[in-house]
Amino acid sequence: MAYFEHEGCNLHYEEYGHGAPLVLVHGLGSSTRDWERQIPVLSARYRLIVPDVRGHGRSDKPRERYSIEGFSADLCALIDHLDLGPVHLVGWSMGGMIGFQLAVDEPARVKSLCIVNSAPEVKVRTPDDCWQWFKRWSLMRLLSLETIGKALGAKLFPKPEQTELRLEMARRWAQNDKRAYLASFDAIVGWGVQEHLSHIACPTLIICADHDYTPVALKEAYTKLLPDARLAVIADSRHATPLDQPERFNQTLLEFLTAIDSTTQDH
Repeated sequence: MAYFEHEGCNLHYEEYGHGAPLVLVHGLGSSTRDWERQIPVLSARYRLIVPDVRGHGRSDKPRERYSIEGFSADLCALIDHLDLGPVHLVGWSMGGMIGFQLAVDEPARVKSLCIVNSAPEVKVRTPDDCWQWFKRWSLMRLLSLETIGKALGAKLFPKPEQTELRLEMARRWAQNDKRAYLASFDAIVGWGVQEHLSHIACPTLIICADHDYTPVALKEAYTKLLPDARLAVIADSRHATPLDQPERFNQTLLEFLTAIDSTTQDH
């Protein structure tokens, strides 16, 4: 367990293993703990860096507006703090947005990019978009985090054999700081770098669950905008693929990383 400071904020991260640096960035309302099924496998082959995003987990939760650009700047500061050089970067959901932002702003720091169940923009365009966001925004302000966690657990892990995952999701969600959680939610709405995707030259893997919140077609569309990207669809999975299909997820990611590392060694 370690901390570093960026712009007056103490940020928590964990470090495991040795080798080429691999950074895992969690999503909204999550923390380093949601990578528990990846850490033992990935740290056997990589120097694994797992941060808590500002406002999450054991990182500080300053009372201010948050932004994806700000989260990306924090990540950039961590890469500098540890003198990592270019990293393999994996971002899940909101973490994927942070990954996209970093790859656009600081391409020299990203050796490869893996985006998990995410998107390069969250734009509110139609009246229906407005209504959906307003509904979510209102519910999140009205309901307790425990209630939200239970509802999310039921949606993400609906199978009878996923009881433990459901309960753990509710427990973890209830531990969030509500104000920081809402500020992070607000950071997502209206954000986007889709028009800059053609500038992301590094090898990119888009991992997408077949039952994610947004359809596979959306991921297919933005994969085509990236110069060097491929899409991997994970069957029988929802938004929390690293938790509900850990073996398939780990294998898909490792195959991608191994191919990049072997190409780099050949040059």
